[in-house]
Amino acid sequence: MGTATGRAVLLTAVLGSGMAMLDSTVVNVALPHIGRDLNADLAVLQWTVNAYMLTLAGLILLGGALGDRYGRLRIFVIGVVWFALASLLCGIAPSAGVLIAARALQGIGGALLTPGSLALIQAVFREEDRAAAVGAWSGLGGVATAVGPFVGGWLVDGPGWRWVFLINLPLAAVCVPVALKYVPETRDPGAGGRFDVLGAALGALALGAVTYALIAAPDKGVSPWVIGPAVAGVLLGIAFCRVEARRPDPMLPLQIFSNRLFSSINAVTVCVYAAFSGFFFLSVLQLQVVVGWSALVAGTALLPTTVLMLLLSARSGDIAQRIGPRLPLTVGPLLCAAGMLLMVRVGRGASYWVDVLPALVVLGLGMTALVAPLTATVLASVDVARAGLASGINNAAARAAGLVAVAALPLLVGMGPDAYRDPAAFSRSFRSAMYWCAGSLVLGALLAWFTVGVTCLRARKPTGEEPSHPETTYHCGMASPPLDPGDA
Repeated sequence: MGTATGRAVLLTAVLGSGMAMLDSTVVNVALPHIGRDLNADLAVLQWTVNAYMLTLAGLILLGGALGDRYGRLRIFVIGVVWFALASLLCGIAPSAGVLIAARALQGIGGALLTPGSLALIQAVFREEDRAAAVGAWSGLGGVATAVGPFVGGWLVDGPGWRWVFLINLPLAAVCVPVALKYVPETRDPGAGGRFDVLGAALGALALGAVTYALIAAPDKGVSPWVIGPAVAGVLLGIAFCRVEARRPDPMLPLQIFSNRLFSSINAVTVCVYAAFSGFFFLSVLQLQVVVGWSALVAGTALLPTTVLMLLLSARSGDIAQRIGPRLPLTVGPLLCAAGMLLMVRVGRGASYWVDVLPALVVLGLGMTALVAPLTATVLASVDVARAGLASGINNAAARAAGLVAVAALPLLVGMGPDAYRDPAAFSRSFRSAMYWCAGSLVLGALLAWFTVGVTCLRARKPTGEEPSHPETTYHCGMASPPLDPGDA
């Protein structure tokens, strides 16, 4: 941590991951302006968000494998350059179609750089400094997430929404030279076998087909344009599962889901992140379209949730370590549900201090109680050698849940293509959507209460009968499948 190389590695990782984190928050703030400038309907706004999440969720596991095989620095730099070029294309997009295509390209870049940012730290730093480096990376990345809505609002109200994407170019211009000059190359010498390109393609196509059907349904109704993609998505999903079950080196080894805790904690992840994605997609529109706030005010209004997480997440993780994750993973979603129900009061003429802030504080406290224990439980549910795989699967599950939620919520609450142009109609649909999001969170809380053990984060030392790892291992009270050397 005290060397020039160490600081350069940390700066590189923070800038790379910060680009992706910043982009994930600033784009939502710009959506109403994008819609007005491009004369786009609600489906275009959904695809502006979902095109990015689709390619990111479908390819993030493959991106990590490419880094292990061909060099983590090489793949990371390719991802940063790709992300920057796609951001430039987003910023100059002359039409909605070009913007959506560029967002899909951005997701590919994100899938290459996101796994690599943390992998660089894990591979380069010596063991005794690794925890401090990861903590610094996490904290500085959190700052990028926190300032995202504010920066996005300032850019949208100032130079315009296109700068929400163009801001990535100077970040990449600093990141790439530092990485190439100071960061050493690392790779996994044991990485071998064929890449599961077919599995990645089938998974992305399945998600894409289902997403298209959900987004098209409000406009096209029950028609071949909806039924065809929906059926195709289901069939592609089945084909994906069959391919992954039969491959000797799958992208997603399905046997990991025979671990009951790992399966249940990913189900909790799907429930809570579907609600979060739906909330943040619609709430910024509600604050601008219905309440009438500017993009800067609407973006800044959401800061309390991120600030609370930055201040209290570490303490939340410590508490979960002491009392077990079951209670935080139950109370956290319930608090989040309460916060979303409080948002039902936010309408025309709403007061920030009376109507919006209390809801966001309750939501932020719930997210603080939930997120750190959720991540820790995912990692603790499997053997240490599978921690990277478990984290990647959980990340992909969260992205896929958000993808489906943004596509499905407008359909569930009856939002038409022009809903965001009618404040009264949008407000009615927003209230209904908050009930759906709250219900998803309550389901996640029930799953956590009945399936997560209280000893899941209790540390134990390795015994002589199991593989010895330098890291502390964890016992979750449930049997894990034996580690296949091929998976390692």
